[in-house]
Amino acid sequence: MERVIRIGKRNAIYIPKEIANRLNLKEGDRLVIVVEDDKIELIPVRKPSKYWAETSPEEVEEIGEKISKSLGINS
Repeated sequence: MERVIRIGKRNAIYIPKEIANRLNLKEGDRLVIVVEDDKIELIPVRKPSKYWAETSPEEVEEIGEKISKSLGINS
């Protein structure tokens, strides 16, 4: 998709609504700007949709106790 846009006051670039909707961009979202030769690329910064691992509070406590025990620390 190509679109011609204008640079506004203070060098602001406004992303057309149809493009923002297509990419699910909202006010406050962050973009990475990449400048290469005479080109500009905007890449949305996406948060991971899921955590890499899920850990219960009990697992955290168990591991903490094992580490303390291995270091000779009494809790």
